[in-house]
Amino acid sequence: MDTNKQTLSTKYDHQSVEKDRYSFWVDGKFFEAKDDETKQPYTIVIPPPNVTGKLHLGHAWDTTLQDIITRMKRMQGYDVLWLPGMDHAGIATQAKVEAKLREEGKSRHDLGREKFLEETWKWKEEYAGHIRKQWAKLGLGLDYSRERFTMDEGLSKAVREVFVSLYKKGLIYRGEYIINWDPVTKTALSDIEVIYKDVQGALYHMRYPLADGSGHIEVATTRPETMLGDTAVAVHPDDERYKHLIGKKVKLPITGREIPIVADEYVDMEFGSGAVKITPAHDPNDFEIGNRHNLERILVMNEDGTMNEKAGKYEGMDRFECRKQIVKDLQEEGILFKIEEHMHSVGHSERSGAVVEPYLSTQWFVKMKPLAEAALELQKSENKVNFVPERFEKTYLHWMENIRDWCISRQLWWGHRIPAWYHKETGEVYVDHKPPKDIENWEQDSDVLDTWFSSALWPFSTMGWPDTEAKDLQRYYPTDVLVTGYDIIFFWVSRMIFQGLEFTGTRPFKDVLIHGLVRDAEGRKMSKSLGNGVDPMDVIDKYGADSLRYFLATGSSPGQDLRFSYEKVEAVWNFANKIWNASRFALMNMDGMTYDEIDLTGEKSVADKWILTRLNETIEQVTKLAEKYEFGEVGRVLYNFIWDDFCDWYIEMAKLPLYGENEEAKKMTRSVLAYVLDQTMRLLHPFMPFITEEIWQSLPHKGESITIAAWPKARPEFTFADASNEMKLLVEVIRSVRNIRAEVNTPLSKPIEIQIKAHHDDIKDQFIRNKEYLQRFCNPSELVINTNLQAPEKAMTAVVSGAELFLPLEGLINIEEEIKRLEKELDKWNKEVERVQKKLANEGFLKKAPQKVVDEERKKEKDYLEKRDAVLKRIEELQG
Repeated sequence: MDTNKQTLSTKYDHQSVEKDRYSFWVDGKFFEAKDDETKQPYTIVIPPPNVTGKLHLGHAWDTTLQDIITRMKRMQGYDVLWLPGMDHAGIATQAKVEAKLREEGKSRHDLGREKFLEETWKWKEEYAGHIRKQWAKLGLGLDYSRERFTMDEGLSKAVREVFVSLYKKGLIYRGEYIINWDPVTKTALSDIEVIYKDVQGALYHMRYPLADGSGHIEVATTRPETMLGDTAVAVHPDDERYKHLIGKKVKLPITGREIPIVADEYVDMEFGSGAVKITPAHDPNDFEIGNRHNLERILVMNEDGTMNEKAGKYEGMDRFECRKQIVKDLQEEGILFKIEEHMHSVGHSERSGAVVEPYLSTQWFVKMKPLAEAALELQKSENKVNFVPERFEKTYLHWMENIRDWCISRQLWWGHRIPAWYHKETGEVYVDHKPPKDIENWEQDSDVLDTWFSSALWPFSTMGWPDTEAKDLQRYYPTDVLVTGYDIIFFWVSRMIFQGLEFTGTRPFKDVLIHGLVRDAEGRKMSKSLGNGVDPMDVIDKYGADSLRYFLATGSSPGQDLRFSYEKVEAVWNFANKIWNASRFALMNMDGMTYDEIDLTGEKSVADKWILTRLNETIEQVTKLAEKYEFGEVGRVLYNFIWDDFCDWYIEMAKLPLYGENEEAKKMTRSVLAYVLDQTMRLLHPFMPFITEEIWQSLPHKGESITIAAWPKARPEFTFADASNEMKLLVEVIRSVRNIRAEVNTPLSKPIEIQIKAHHDDIKDQFIRNKEYLQRFCNPSELVINTNLQAPEKAMTAVVSGAELFLPLEGLINIEEEIKRLEKELDKWNKEVERVQKKLANEGFLKKAPQKVVDEERKKEKDYLEKRDAVLKRIEELQG
């Protein structure tokens, strides 16, 4: 890689700038954690993307934020580990591979488990390759030497260790649970394999008689055949209609069984009669209600969708045949009194097209209460997990406080197989890391674990746990920050916290930085059905990774959703182009300067002092805001400094010495340009890594890459308060003159007389000292600076801090319009005076605010009063 070439191509072309840069970084091993004991470690683990397809804009946003943090920390001298990896995503990946097989006219059952898994591993390799290419295109500073996968050997070992440990502690158990069942293929389905379609069905209204003969209670159902498994009727505890019935019993028609009336907040008082039949073995919501009220679970169906012996006289009938017969029988008994048409969403098997049956099945669970309690206790301690923004902690706590046991088994083949074996004769359960010795007598559980079970271990399993002596685990764990979206606080963040606590005794990360979702320009969620999705790789091709990254990082505040818009990305490209052109100008005027020749000790102009002061302020603001993850604000501060202060003002002012005869002034200007550009590129680098590296490599620099250059620090010797104020006044004057010229259509190329009335001698001296700038940027035919000037009769005026400007523009000025303009300005200053005086009259403000802030407000009051009085005086003169 050519370094220190001191030239940039004439046009900013993001594609050529970004082309080979990533391989330069990776080959240089700049992103690898160095295990350097002299440095403090800093760790982030990537939320592992699923190996199911392409990365979307949400991934791009999430990883850009992590890259910004890790690049900044690396420059600040930390030994940074940003650990990459991917998730096997059991349900989603298996569904994709099965869909691919279906296109070939095959099913996983045709292949068998081993062959199917071989196919899935091939899929994983292919898509992992795509993801790595996308990471590279985004410019992510990942340590590939430590890349992990949720099903690699080390992580599989960790998963088995956790399962066996929790089982032996009694925190993992087997129990019954409602799953999606396909009666045609006789297999459980994951949620992703269920397709919901709106179907015209019926709502069957029935009267269940009270057991004491005192009346009846009305219920309605779309599946009357399941009533044979009813074990209660539920009403809302606050429903005045039914309060007197809670605790009573009803006689279940056809079966004659007596079942209780229970009170449960799940019931919707507004829907139907406000009373619902409860069938815990055939409905997931009823199952939960059943758990809360210790109700029996009666399964009335076989796996093939026929009715079983619990269905009495309907045994052997197909479920839909049974429905017809039961409806007829209930009508004859006078129980079923109304059938109304009802459009509802019904789950169908993606595989067979059959109507999915919610079905009671034996599954594995994690007992959550003790684990959640430990996690809740942690949040009361100093070592709690800090949520950014804080409000998301409430979301997390609420979920933990109302936690239910976690069903961790999945009826899939792709995933971590459950380390449990059943004895073929006795049915005894054996759970351990390794299979039993007499394996021929045992059969392993065919289910796999929920994907989140392995993802929950990600912060420590990736570092070598369960080997507690593992070098990376000891050095880089716990991690510093986790960056993720608010949509997976429950699924992932909470699970990592309780598993981290349980198995490592500590929080897995210090901070959790929560971002929102990427939406389209109108605020809609991006989806295939709306066709409003945006491929980040297309955006990069068009505008470059730097433009996309800067937009993503600065486009919203923490925790908020982000609206994607091409116009905003294009605006960032224009910003990058502005930086490129400014850098090109600076480099063309460097005259082959080397790093050692940068010398800032000599005499500096007011512009030099001002830009160095502004740089110090910017360094302090950017560092402080970035430490608080306020990247939107960082972006604003950097944009203002680079675009306004550096490009629009300093570079223009630098042209005076650069094109002049004073060699010392030239040298100083070159040094200031080189130093400010170098420091600015470092500040901007975490956001826009490609363009900043390209520019930095062309600047006089030391070191191989900006990625490992030191993060800027404010240097007190470069803060010049007086010069800064002097420059602000000059800018105010130049802007005022430009505004007046624009108002009366007098271009800058046309010289005009300018008079400046200074209110004090020191202000007059400032103007005289900086006369060169006023002549260059205001183009006066004559420049008069004094303290006792009288305003010419027909002149445009402007009021600045400590002075008034008069531009005698006879023939160009309309007195009445000028008075109107001044009256508007008077109104503005009246409001400013009123606002600041109100603030200073507030006792609370004066007591609470730091003295520096109060002094600042008093200074403003003085300035505004002066400006107001000058405008008032000028109006009087014109009216005179």
